[in-house]
Parts: sequence; structure tokens; C-alpha cells
Amino acid sequence: MTELPELSGKVALVTGASRGIGYGVAEALVARGDRVCITGRNEDALKEAVEQLGADRVIGVAGKAHDVDHQAVAVERTMEAFGRVDYLVNNAGTNPVFGPIADLDLDVARKVFETNVVSALGFAQKTWHAWQKDNGGAIVNIASVAGVSASPFIGAYGISKAAMINLTLQLAHEFAPKVRVNAIAPAVVKTKFAQALYEGREAEAAAAYPLGRLGVPSDIGGAAAFLTSAQADWITGQTLVVDGGIFLNAGVG
Repeated sequence: MTELPELSGKVALVTGASRGIGYGVAEALVARGDRVCITGRNEDALKEAVEQLGADRVIGVAGKAHDVDHQAVAVERTMEAFGRVDYLVNNAGTNPVFGPIADLDLDVARKVFETNVVSALGFAQKTWHAWQKDNGGAIVNIASVAGVSASPFIGAYGISKAAMINLTLQLAHEFAPKVRVNAIAPAVVKTKFAQALYEGREAEAAAAYPLGRLGVPSDIGGAAAFLTSAQADWITGQTLVVDGGIFLNAGVG
């Protein structure tokens, strides 16, 4: 691992960060000098991610995002280890079903909302009361382009991400002026989570994007780093679409 910069004095909590987009976000924050707590379901994968990111600046707390006890422990451990939690990045998410919503099992729909929306609210509440209410900070919710357009066959996921975008608006309004709250809506990013959308046909999938490639986790990490920086101090309640230009093709053809 390359030599790390001086500590920024800031601390972030990034959920669902043992791999993929969450890891890319944590990596970007560590690279600028933040200390970070990452969460994830798999303890072994989490330990490996902590080692890769730098165990002197990163801690991991294993658990399921929708578990309120896990949420509390993650925030408590962050405060114990680092004494503050300036930034929250809600990245943990699930998409366990592929098919039309007309046939969607409602228990599956509830699971999607518990993980993608309710857990984000839970983490936001806990970081607010633990630190941000009195000291300020920023929250970034990782949504999806599926939340701002129709998303055939992943409708439950898309609806949950639309709810997450509206949650961003509600939190931004309520937490102002102390805390800024924004969302990022990525298109397809090359992760294990999104593998089914491009595996075996990446060139074909990438050809649909005006910028000629699919996203990578560092694309979202850079956006999250910006939205949690001083350069974004007058930005709140917004959803930043990071899509390689795919929406430019809307209505074409």
C-alpha cells in the first residue's frame, strides 16, 4: 500500500464497504487522510478490507445493515476508536430478486426496503445523535439511476432507491444547517453486486455509454469524497448522477 497522507482530523462511517462501491468510497476517504469505520456482513472479508486500507486508520464492524443493534454498535465503535463521526456514507444495499414486480414476493420487497432504505435512516439517526447534531458533518446516500427512471426486472431495487433519494431530501431539510445530505446515483459499476448486468458481455454493455466504459468503484469514491469535502459546503439535498453519460441516450433510437 502506498504511503498515506497526514491525518485530516475527520472521521467517516461507510456501510457495506468490504468490497465494491463501499470499498472504493472508503479508499478515497483514507487517501485524503480521513479515518474510517467500515461495515459489512462477512467478517473475514471485512478484516481483509481493513488490512488493505490500513489497520492504523480503519476499523471494521461486522453485521447486517438492517439490524438496529449493529447500527448502534458501529456508531459506538467509531466514537470509541476515533472520538467523532463527521461523515456517513450509506452504501449497504441488496437486490435479491430479478423479475417483474407483478409477481414480486412482498416479503422480498420488505427485505429490500429494510436494507436499502430503513437501514440508511437508522444509521443517519444514530450518527446525528452521536456527533453530527452538535458538531456538523455530511451524509452521502448511495442511490442508483434505477431510482430516477424505470428499471425493468429490478423494480423493487429501483423503488427502494427512489425512496432513498427522497430520504435524502427529508434528511437534508431536517438536518440543515448543521449537516449536509446528498445522494449519488450511479449507473452500472463493475462490482460483484452488479456482475449479472455485464458479465460475459462487458464490451456490449459499455458500448451503450457515451464515455465508452462502465463505472468503477473509484468513480463513486471520488464523487463521495467531493460531497463530503469543503468544496461542497453549499450543496445539500441533491442527487449527483454518475452514469458515464448513459442518460444522454434517453429517447434516442
